[in-house]
Amino acid sequence: MHSPAPQTVPDVAISRVRYKVLGFGVCLAAITYLDRVCISITAPDIMRELSLSPLQMSFVFSAFTIAYGVFEIPTGWWGDRVGTRRVLTRIVSWWSFFTMATAAAFNYSSLLVVRFLFGVGEAGAWPNAAKTFSRWFPSSERGTAQGIFFMGAHLAGGLTPLLVTALLARFNWRMVFLIFGAVGFVWAGAWYRWFRDDPSQHPGVSQAELEHIQSGRLADSGEHGRVPWKIILRSRSILALCGMYFTQSYAFYFYITWFPTYLRSQGFSSTTLSILTGLPLILSVAADLLGGLTTDAVSRRYGLRWGRCGVGGGSLAVAGVAILGSAVSQNPLLSALLIGVGGASSAFLLGASWGVCVDIAGKHAGVVTGCMNTAGQIGGTLSPIIVTLVFDHFKTWNAPLVLTGLLYLAGAACWVAVNPSDRVEA
Repeated sequence: MHSPAPQTVPDVAISRVRYKVLGFGVCLAAITYLDRVCISITAPDIMRELSLSPLQMSFVFSAFTIAYGVFEIPTGWWGDRVGTRRVLTRIVSWWSFFTMATAAAFNYSSLLVVRFLFGVGEAGAWPNAAKTFSRWFPSSERGTAQGIFFMGAHLAGGLTPLLVTALLARFNWRMVFLIFGAVGFVWAGAWYRWFRDDPSQHPGVSQAELEHIQSGRLADSGEHGRVPWKIILRSRSILALCGMYFTQSYAFYFYITWFPTYLRSQGFSSTTLSILTGLPLILSVAADLLGGLTTDAVSRRYGLRWGRCGVGGGSLAVAGVAILGSAVSQNPLLSALLIGVGGASSAFLLGASWGVCVDIAGKHAGVVTGCMNTAGQIGGTLSPIIVTLVFDHFKTWNAPLVLTGLLYLAGAACWVAVNPSDRVEA
């Protein structure tokens, strides 16, 4: 008698390399926020040692964002052209160096230059992550992948205030930047050694997983070709996404720049302040994951229009109402909690917004996501400065909060003009 042939496990059940790619992406996102949020927590020590005024510190915050915005599209285009393996390795190595170089700042000018160059180096990180996901995940999984990616960023950002506070108890602010900068070099080395630009090039990807990935993405030879700028600049959907992301990022940069200062003005203890500082980002962790799952689930059931635009617009509408509620509340703790809810609600749309960009962009994912994120960085650049000027004029934190809430509502309205079927062709 012959023994029955052993049953084999389907290839797709064995190969899950795309999830490891996502794991690298989550670590990348976490490191970016570790470095970004660090400066908002160390700002009082930096201002005291370097004799900086609040307005000067606002320009330090914005120096990073200006450079980040200017170089976002070129670096996204570069990733489209040569692949994200090399480009992300360069990005992370560069920004890690200038995170460490922040520790060497000796006056206002030197700090401005270092933070500007930090922004130059980090520009393009997220468009290249989106480009990576567009090559490694089918459309039905991209919203979830983007949501998990941002979950890693916001979890790191939410925990950073506690981590920095603990480190500052033992080290000065310069040593904190040296420690955080070193982490990125480890990631860059591991990424370059393991990752491949296309799943077909990775030895660990099975044929079944490769077919699953390719069945759910637009045909793409891997050649980038000419960027269809006329189509991009005339696309109502892309312009609306840029307007929406401007408002989302404007508010976000308030959370990672002046929000700790706002909380100090409300009289919270140092422990409570550390917890509340990280609250918007901690709440965003759940919102990122749930938002990514929701946009993909709704898209599968009701189509991309509802899955992307409905989720995105509803998220910003709720965020706007929450921030306006924080401005009228007379209870400092309730106001802080509402600001946290607003931040989390605005994060709920990230899977939808980056997912729809990739849906529209096809092989130009790096450029199109770079356009949207550049608009966001313009909002982020203006945010610390406008918050400072509005507060100085009205002498109350309610004024910048009301402005932020109204911008959120304007961003929600932008989603009406977005059509996920408005493809970029070239």
